[in-house]
Amino acid sequence: MASHGIPRGPRTRTDEQKRLDSEKIEKYHELEKQIRSSATYDESVFNNTTRLLRLNPEYYTVWNVRRRCLTSGTFGLLSRRRPGSRSLGAPLTTSRTGTSTLPSDDSSGTASGTSPSSQELGLTTSSTLSADAAEDAVQDAGNFDNTYTSLEEARAKDADILESELQFTIPLLLEFPKCYWIWSYRLWVLEQAVARLDVVRARRIWEAELVLDSKMLTKDRRNFHAWGYRRQVVERLESAALSVTGAETGTSLVEPEFEYTTKMIHRDLSNFSAWHNRSKLIPRLLAERNADDAARTAFFEEEELSIIREALNVGPEDQSLWFYHQFLMLDLIEYTGRPTLVPHLTVEERMTYITRELEDIRDLLTDYDDVKWIHEALFEYTLAVAKMQDRSLTETERIEVQGWLVQLRKLDPKRNGRWDDLELEHIRGRQPNFAQESI
Repeated sequence: MASHGIPRGPRTRTDEQKRLDSEKIEKYHELEKQIRSSATYDESVFNNTTRLLRLNPEYYTVWNVRRRCLTSGTFGLLSRRRPGSRSLGAPLTTSRTGTSTLPSDDSSGTASGTSPSSQELGLTTSSTLSADAAEDAVQDAGNFDNTYTSLEEARAKDADILESELQFTIPLLLEFPKCYWIWSYRLWVLEQAVARLDVVRARRIWEAELVLDSKMLTKDRRNFHAWGYRRQVVERLESAALSVTGAETGTSLVEPEFEYTTKMIHRDLSNFSAWHNRSKLIPRLLAERNADDAARTAFFEEEELSIIREALNVGPEDQSLWFYHQFLMLDLIEYTGRPTLVPHLTVEERMTYITRELEDIRDLLTDYDDVKWIHEALFEYTLAVAKMQDRSLTETERIEVQGWLVQLRKLDPKRNGRWDDLELEHIRGRQPNFAQESI
């Protein structure tokens, strides 16, 4: 058996391997005991989480302990903040009459614990910075731990620690690419960068994460964890919080991400996640292009329908291709009460597209009569045509639909109940009874 190109099979262990495994288990339990018995989140606990997570990254409670080691207690690797204080990377509160920014990177505080004055920070209470905002800046500069002599030093230290944490998880991620807790922890570390660092430095870290995600998807193109994580990273990079220009809205990444899905699809037509990502990007893509009716029609027909037709001709047995084809067909069929890619098309124009797709799918039956997806598509789209025209199936359509159901029962007998219900509803004209007696 193989999963995503990785062979799976039974393993046999030698006596030496069993001995080593036993030692590893004993070491594991000892580390777990030490972590659980500790009353503080100190350096020894942090180091023990490193050792244990390398043995078992699925232990999510230990990831939480590691977070606490970084942010609380006397050890607290990351700079500690006073209760209620803003993050190191957060902008100052602005007055109604003007705007303000954080102190420059070379501004410094004092090591004695007293907050520096506004003059020492290079701030004034001019018309562009209210007295309250200036006081906020002074307080903010004194909110980091006294170990650091300046706001910039605190940021630099935090950046080193956060990047170190990201590096720590990379070998784990390569070995356990489907582990939820590693992805979750990396996202937490990235959010710490947003909260604690200046925008330029934080954005650089997030951009590096997008590069790493691309490398992970090169290793396993259908890793849905990496695809879902990629959407989160892209969304954050597009946010105002990571806008280096200070704009209220961030820079859109729709165009490069759409190009990325195209590249991944060309590498592997069976990449369901790439097709799914593409379907999510298209509405935004057309909106940001300010596509008019002609541009939307050209995009729908010449790009999307064209690429999926070619793909189906190459691999009609691929389920992911039919899902994307269905996404495009539903955009034509279910066009009322929801946004669509081509809202301007008339019913007649929609019918023309659907009829043409039905003809192309019929042609596939000539060489691929044993592919259930073809029969199911013909069945569903024929019913959709009748529904759009507000009529019952014609006698010819009824015979065809019944024939496709016969084939579906042969090709997919595990879903015979589903095929029986569809026949009862659409051919015999009766609603199936889903009520079941209590046992």
